[in-house]
Amino acid sequence: MNIINKLTIRHLKENKRRTLVTIIGVIISVAMLTAVATIGVSFLDLMKRETIAKDGEWHVEYHNINPAQLSLIEKDDVTKDLIISNDRGYAVLENSENPEKPYLFIKEYSTEGMERFPIALTSGRLPRTEKEVVISDAIADNANVTYQIGDQLTIDVGKRSYDLEDRELLQDDSLKRNEDNEVSEQLDNTKTETYEIVGTIARPEWEPYWSPGYTVISYLDEELLTPTDTVNASVVLNKINRSLYQHAKNFADQHNIEHENIRYNSELLRYYGVTGNDGLQATMYSLVGIIMAVIIVGAVSLIYTAFAISVSERSRHLGMLSSVGATKKQKRNSVFFEGAVIGAMSIPAGVAAGLVGMAITFHFINTFIGDVLNTTQRLEVVVTPVSILVACSVSIVTIFISTYLPARKAAKISAIDAIRQTQDVKLSKKTVKTSKLVRKIFGLEAEIGLKNLKRNKRRYQATVFSLVISIVLFLTVTFFTSSLEKGLELTQANFNYDIQIFSSDEILESEVDVFANLSHVTESSTIEEYYFSTSIDQSDIAQSLKESVESDQDALQDGKYNYSLNLVALDDESFQAYAKEINFDPNAQGNATAIVIDKSIHYNESGKIIEEKSIYTDPGERLSLYPDNHEREEEQFLGEIEIGALTDHVPMGVNLPYQGNLIAIISDKMIDDLITEDVKTDGNHYLYMNSSDPMATQEAIDDVKDSSVHVYNVYQRRQADQQLILLLSVFIYGFITLISLISVANIFNTISTSISLRKREFAMLRSVGMTPKGFNKMINYESIFYGIKALLYGLPISVGVMFLIYWSMQETFEYSFMLPWMGILFVIVMIFIIVSAAMLYSSGKIKKENIIDGLKQENI
Repeated sequence: MNIINKLTIRHLKENKRRTLVTIIGVIISVAMLTAVATIGVSFLDLMKRETIAKDGEWHVEYHNINPAQLSLIEKDDVTKDLIISNDRGYAVLENSENPEKPYLFIKEYSTEGMERFPIALTSGRLPRTEKEVVISDAIADNANVTYQIGDQLTIDVGKRSYDLEDRELLQDDSLKRNEDNEVSEQLDNTKTETYEIVGTIARPEWEPYWSPGYTVISYLDEELLTPTDTVNASVVLNKINRSLYQHAKNFADQHNIEHENIRYNSELLRYYGVTGNDGLQATMYSLVGIIMAVIIVGAVSLIYTAFAISVSERSRHLGMLSSVGATKKQKRNSVFFEGAVIGAMSIPAGVAAGLVGMAITFHFINTFIGDVLNTTQRLEVVVTPVSILVACSVSIVTIFISTYLPARKAAKISAIDAIRQTQDVKLSKKTVKTSKLVRKIFGLEAEIGLKNLKRNKRRYQATVFSLVISIVLFLTVTFFTSSLEKGLELTQANFNYDIQIFSSDEILESEVDVFANLSHVTESSTIEEYYFSTSIDQSDIAQSLKESVESDQDALQDGKYNYSLNLVALDDESFQAYAKEINFDPNAQGNATAIVIDKSIHYNESGKIIEEKSIYTDPGERLSLYPDNHEREEEQFLGEIEIGALTDHVPMGVNLPYQGNLIAIISDKMIDDLITEDVKTDGNHYLYMNSSDPMATQEAIDDVKDSSVHVYNVYQRRQADQQLILLLSVFIYGFITLISLISVANIFNTISTSISLRKREFAMLRSVGMTPKGFNKMINYESIFYGIKALLYGLPISVGVMFLIYWSMQETFEYSFMLPWMGILFVIVMIFIIVSAAMLYSSGKIKKENIIDGLKQENI
């Protein structure tokens, strides 16, 4: 090691506090980069495992494939593993006490399918021949039909059909009934089969809750297939990339496979970063690119600020080296060597800190996920060479840049200027000039504080830059969070209830009381729904419809557009509670006053999800009611309702309308005044309930309901939606907390180091008579100047980045741009609190020092 490097290490050791501050800054930055990469990789790994646990591990599926085509798929270069399955059909479940599930559904899997699909064996073993089956535990639990291992099961297996639909009914199709609530579907082409029961399984996750058949799994032997048999082939690919979509289509064209028979495991592929939706793909990459760029800038700023202050203080030491013969190259290399030493100590520690921090975080998150979200999988810290390499590479490049600029500057400084440390202090009249208003309004202390900032311009800029980055980081992540939640809200079904009870006849009040008072029911609401149409002036229709009618004037009749109108009548108690939620007093209005939902969600032709106002009007306007058709005869006029309030908030059981549709909410007491008895017969009647135990509530409903009542339990689907939203929220808000803590540490680091480097300056002010009160006022005004300057730069930059995120979301979603005003207000308040706290904390230690010692101060 040469003498220059030895002196550099010695200098680092003698200035322990400054060296430690720099090392901590780099460690925090590297830990942040590592944590972000680990969160992303681990979260995707969790979602992959959760999806595989529910839907099986496969990527592309070909339906109705014959053995010849099956052989070609197996030999395809992209095929890693092949799963063969077959929906053998349905059979009547004798003695079933569950009228909503009268069938057994027989599903056949090959050996690979038994391994790749989530089949949870609860007793016995899996089938090994085509004459063996395992049955679902749900048969005994819900249908009250008991089978034992070893029993012979003789059933007539066929395909479900329905006269009104020219297709085979599948597992996703609910049970078909007629107007009299009688089962109106049948089994065709039945064949008697005898199976031996060799085991039992838990109800499969992939079995839809509304499916009319309990799952029974049998074995599929590929060697027994005849040339006329057809099966489903699920392919596990060697490599997963976006070309798989085109490859599947090309393969299908070459081997006479219909495109509609190709299915993709879209949810699993999404977590590999692969999707067939160009807009969604663009949104994913642009969002990730923007947020990663912001994070990297934050990390770079943290490292750069630490080194910039460090080298600035070290300029005196470099000047001494120059005075004893050190060349420009040696001085420059001395700075590079300092960066290498600090990087060698900080980068490994930062990577370890990031991984340990994520492991601790995941430990607590897993408890939350297991107890609250009821997920089957747990978060695991997934470390990939790429993620660690990226974190280290960015840190190394950042340290190089952070040392390169100060190193060039250090090499050019003359020995006299470096020793006198005049390069960072600007004393020209123009540079330190301040407005006369500053002294008049704030006093002499404020003017001195502002001049101090101007004199130490580089340190001042470094502090402001650190504050700006902190503002941008926090507001960007806050807006990113709200954007993700908005996108998720637009794509997820809006189930705000657990159980729906439907009847084509009016649900009697006595029946409502019975259902609503069942155990575990926490909330209930009855709804009557009637369908009309209404005419809306062209100037008042939704924006997307205005664009449509400009190219198609035939869509208008006498300058008006025909809207479908769903008139939803709530029971009086529910209506009053709903009106209170939106701050509307229905009692102050006249009869036939409605609350109109003025927001809609729909897909456009390119598949983009659009959220917009469904109607532009004001309370007090009236809507005419016509039959739900396209006729417009005057004698068909049925009545009208007055708009009492407009809102985007929907009550329980009601979803946002689609394009060209309006929803009007009224009280059931208004129905008799609005519509006639013959119109009322065409309405639908629902009871919606929330329950603390939806499964137990459904069992209780099944025990008391009659055959005309249908029950739809959406608990599982709703739970899945909430699970995704809550899981995403845990990560994102955890990340906001991490960013906030790092930002605060960054600000304290920068300000405390800057204040420490000004010890001699503060001692000089005190030596010429500045009182403690005046000193405090100067520090306070400096804090204000820091905060104002940071906000003047930080807020516009943040808004710009927010708009970039909003713009990237517009590839897939369309909704209005909204600034996070609460987040902005929070940032403004916190910036002044944090800056003031950092300034007072740092200056408090300086005030305790002796003036003479402060004037002699050379190092931190």
